Amino acid sequence: MSGAFVAGHRGLVGSAISRALRKSGIEPIEKTRSELDLLDQRKVQSFLQQQRPEVVFVAAAKVGGIHANDTYRWDFIYENLVIEANLLGAALASDVKRVIFLGSTCIYPRESPQPMKEEYLLTGPLEPTNEPYAIAKIAGVKLVDAANRQHGRQWISLMPTNLYGPGDNFDLQNSHVLPAMIRKFHDAKVERKGDAKTPVALWGTGSALREFLHVDDLASAALHAMERSETGLYNVGTGEEVSVRELAEAVASTVGYDGPVSWDKTKPDGTSRKLVDSTRFRATGWAPTISLREGLRKTYEWFLAQRPGDLRR
Repeated sequence: MSGAFVAGHRGLVGSAISRALRKSGIEPIEKTRSELDLLDQRKVQSFLQQQRPEVVFVAAAKVGGIHANDTYRWDFIYENLVIEANLLGAALASDVKRVIFLGSTCIYPRESPQPMKEEYLLTGPLEPTNEPYAIAKIAGVKLVDAANRQHGRQWISLMPTNLYGPGDNFDLQNSHVLPAMIRKFHDAKVERKGDAKTPVALWGTGSALREFLHVDDLASAALHAMERSETGLYNVGTGEEVSVRELAEAVASTVGYDGPVSWDKTKPDGTSRKLVDSTRFRATGWAPTISLREGLRKTYEWFLAQRPGDLRR
């Protein structure tokens, strides 16, 4: 292979793909933001023209949880549109053989039938709280499709379900639900003294159902796609779902927090249920291997390794 460029190699998805590539004996091409600003069209075009990689993984994106998505709506739609347009346009101009575009299942309608199938795209209104990000990702999917149909490319879009794992964002202001829970329960465990009974506050009712995929399983899916010739849109998930309340119990158990929990019902739950149908991609020979319990343990171990000054037991 002449090279595999991982755009967004420092993020949750990109770092997992880079790890997987190295394990398979392929040294990924990586560039930091200071080395290559993906918002700069000319620099992206020049870079890909010089490198001529055989594969490009589009894992770079501006991401965040419900609060960040709903608050910074311009940033989420504008930056994600520009990043993916620059990368895909430059890949087309540089005759990149294989592009793996990474998106999100938030591209599907808020009230989409469950489990969500690829053909449900653009059949109804999106979840309002993350609509800007979803619209940007839908545009990326359509760019991939257009390159395949008009220019004969063999590019593929993978839409993973909710991701977590090493490299996740644990900032309480803009993190997703699972890493936010790990951070909240961990901080509460460390800060509790004596008989302190201040509960850990969580958003919503806890009734929303979610599906979670360890990011290393997604990385294995991305490399699987790299080695094959399928094109178009594919969901990537586990096929298993858990309520947010059940997730909180699992995270608390993993962290070792045994204190009280409160649910702020004035805050949004987001989409009531999100389960994807991954039948199409599984039919190509891929399957996840990391259970939620094992994945939580590995993620918390990584989190602790980043915070050596904290109480760990």
